[in-house]
Amino acid sequence: MTTDPADKSSMDEGKEMAIRQVANALHRLNDAVISAVGKGVTVELMRASRYHNEEGAWGDMLVPIIHKQD
Repeated sequence: MTTDPADKSSMDEGKEMAIRQVANALHRLNDAVISAVGKGVTVELMRASRYHNEEGAWGDMLVPIIHKQD
């Protein structure tokens, strides 16, 4: 994720907290993927849908695709 430093000063506390929550969840997700791959599971993350708030903001909803090993 990239952010423009000029935008950070205008971001309210609620938005900053929301970004930290997403970042923390992604960190946990990445750890889980690393763990699964370490156990021999192939994991692909794919966008399942896109959520819109009807005010111009949106976010991707992800689902894991597990590839079976032969």
